[in-house]
Amino acid sequence: METANAVLVALRRIIRATDFSAKYLARESELTTSQLLVLQLLEPGREMKIGDIAKNMNLNQATVTTIIDRLEERGLVKRNKGKQDRRQVFVDLTVHGSEVLEQAPKLLQAVFLENFGKLADWEQTYILSALERVASLMNATFLDASPVLDIGAVDRQAEKQARLAAPPDP
Repeated sequence: METANAVLVALRRIIRATDFSAKYLARESELTTSQLLVLQLLEPGREMKIGDIAKNMNLNQATVTTIIDRLEERGLVKRNKGKQDRRQVFVDLTVHGSEVLEQAPKLLQAVFLENFGKLADWEQTYILSALERVASLMNATFLDASPVLDIGAVDRQAEKQARLAAPPDP
């Protein structure tokens, strides 16, 4: 049981680090991790369709539409009709969005990816395999997840999936 408890402590550290990072980001920039990632995808001068953003972030289009709605309300992004096909809608950073992006703190996942990239291929594969096994042990393999280190549900569908994955109350 000592090893199992050590694993649970390590998982809790990961969860807490993710939580602290998300709270720090929110405090410093008033953005969620997902919102900041959308802004980063739209770097100045690069407009994208919502569907392309969704594919890039591994989220469903409805979730990304909600994120875009919130960013648009704050004046950080704008929607533009396609020049050749007016049915297409593109999303672009505003000047204010570029300024917020410039001043935003570095994401925890950027730090992780930087450090993970320095590991040997065999070690990266080993970590991936171990984490996939942990997800399996927690009955979490069916949960839809994006490569976004964030705490809390990105949308209502994610909340529903989390409730379904939770063990029943005794």
